[in-house]
Amino acid sequence: MINEKMLSLGKKSSVIREIFEYGKKRKNEIGAENVFDFSLGNPSVPAPEAVNETLVDLIKNTPSTLLHGYTSAPGDIGVRTAIANYINETYGTNELPENIFMTCGAAASLTISLNAVLNKGEEVVVFAPFFPEYRVFIEKAGGILHSVKSREEDFQPDLEKFEQAITEKTKAVIINSPNNPTGAVLSEETLVALSDILREKSEHYSHPIYLISDEPYRELVYDKETKVPYVTKYYENSIVCYSFSKSLSLPGERIGYVLVSSTADDARELYFAICGAARSLGYVCAPSIFQYLIPDALGKTGDIAVYKKNRDILYTALTSYGYRVSKPDGAFYLFVKALESDAKAFCEKAKKYELLLVPSDDFDYEGYVRISYCVSTEQIERSLESFEKLYKDYEGV
Repeated sequence: MINEKMLSLGKKSSVIREIFEYGKKRKNEIGAENVFDFSLGNPSVPAPEAVNETLVDLIKNTPSTLLHGYTSAPGDIGVRTAIANYINETYGTNELPENIFMTCGAAASLTISLNAVLNKGEEVVVFAPFFPEYRVFIEKAGGILHSVKSREEDFQPDLEKFEQAITEKTKAVIINSPNNPTGAVLSEETLVALSDILREKSEHYSHPIYLISDEPYRELVYDKETKVPYVTKYYENSIVCYSFSKSLSLPGERIGYVLVSSTADDARELYFAICGAARSLGYVCAPSIFQYLIPDALGKTGDIAVYKKNRDILYTALTSYGYRVSKPDGAFYLFVKALESDAKAFCEKAKKYELLLVPSDDFDYEGYVRISYCVSTEQIERSLESFEKLYKDYEGV
């Protein structure tokens, strides 16, 4: 018999992917310009010039056998050194290249990290709303997901509920800042308080509780006063799972890394567990050419001013119509209160106006929809009339 769990996962895509596939079909039927697809977090701005320039230079001037050959299993040490130096110079940390493991994006980073720290039946606390694949990754690693609702007024973690959720079986906590789907940035005050709770609980239960920071959107913040605290400065037993997919507009290339904090308890043992988990999962030697690209692209982004413009147009219009919208500090999503209690029904009604929105249920948070505004500004402007008509459909109901 085949694995029934894997069969179930394969037969049913995530709701995000289902809506995306529906959108492709609908575009073929009525024309792409008539469908307003806000389903997928697929960067819509070009990669920074340094990406293509460096790739061309690598192809022209690097021996093919080196460029396309194996690197060390954890990744090229020169690349890892460049990343560590960048992190230390940018955030005032003291991280080590030998504690970095190159991966095929943040999904691989998270999967590796969870398999490295979890034993069967141990718990992972996540803050809702959260990226749906966390559940898949945690359960595949033998863990149990424990969801704690964030505060609805600002989508910061509810620390009182968080503290109550930690048990002797808690092995890890996942944070995601800027957050998918809300765009909320974890404040320094919240991170300090959260770290204090974890230290206290780790001591109480006599084992480390790891803080895993999922960071594909770190650079996507739109206001100068918004800072994304670097987790290793605040909590010792932390692991950073980073992806270049969003910052460099490279989602199809799958390149990222795991960083084990240099201050973690038994940091080298934890790192070797990362290496072992990667080995067991077949995640060794991330794509070589994209590893070699990274040193020249560190700190660079696509034109995120486009995302800010999209956010502001959409936020201003929707709030003027009467929608309740959480204004995001980062990432490229709006989290909007549905106009009825059933978010899935609301999304189905939105299809009447060719608006493809993602219901919040799969993010473990009811009554909202996610709107991905990493689309063309033209699409956003053309969609506004449909959003207004949708709102008027509910007036007086």
